[in-house]
Amino acid sequence: MSGERRWRFALSKRWLGYLGLLIVFAIACGFLSHWQFERRDERVSENARITGNFDREPVPIESELASLDAFSINQEWTPVLLQGRYLTDEQLLARSRPHNGLPGFEILTPFETQDGRVFIVNRGWIPTGDAQDSPDHVPAPPEGDATVVARLKPGEPEIPGRSAPAGQIATIHLPQFAAELGADRVYTGAYGLLSAERPSAETGALTTKPALDEGNHLSYAFQWIIFAIIALLGLIFGLRAEYRDRNPDDPKVREALARERERAGRRRRTDAEIEDELLDRAGA
Repeated sequence: MSGERRWRFALSKRWLGYLGLLIVFAIACGFLSHWQFERRDERVSENARITGNFDREPVPIESELASLDAFSINQEWTPVLLQGRYLTDEQLLARSRPHNGLPGFEILTPFETQDGRVFIVNRGWIPTGDAQDSPDHVPAPPEGDATVVARLKPGEPEIPGRSAPAGQIATIHLPQFAAELGADRVYTGAYGLLSAERPSAETGALTTKPALDEGNHLSYAFQWIIFAIIALLGLIFGLRAEYRDRNPDDPKVREALARERERAGRRRRTDAEIEDELLDRAGA
């Protein structure tokens, strides 16, 4: 029988089905691996922004944000300086904000600068109340003129279908503040995480410098590649094993089996194998 005829079984529906499954699995592994590489790239970029911006000297907000809707992701974590007063009556609580595994809120207080523009300041996280969903206590900002240092963060998109009761907001969606306070004076490109304020006042738990950690994305990306390779090797091994079973008279198969028996004969027997042989002899 020719070599091509001996391998004809590989074109059966069963093996073509296995090949199809391998292709689908390999494509899925490729997508998942690429996604993990992208996640790692995002973390690397985030770490670079933290390293370059977090500890910079504060700059006046008007020099960092040229217009109300101006913001570039490269400006994230940049400290900006504001002078003016808090609009306490316009304060909202962002709901469903976890912190160290606990549910809570973030205090979003509009800050009116000396030129009349309004910048949203996140004054920290507070927990939900002991007996109700709303917090037991909301720290009040300083009254009158104040100086604030806050780090820039991008606003959040509005989530369709998610609502919030009066005095709360579902996400940090800055256009919602603009709709209430005036689109011609509210910064909608970014808000700020409070770093310091003078005069000082009680705040919620403020955001600390994030750890510069890339996570496990790189190892996960390589794992998906390895899974695809293992699946391919499994298919090849299965084809080889069935070929041997179907073609025991093939000289190459006989040579391979002879080599395997020779290697097995040279292999040092284990204690268990010796014990089994002695028991077999005793029972004979």
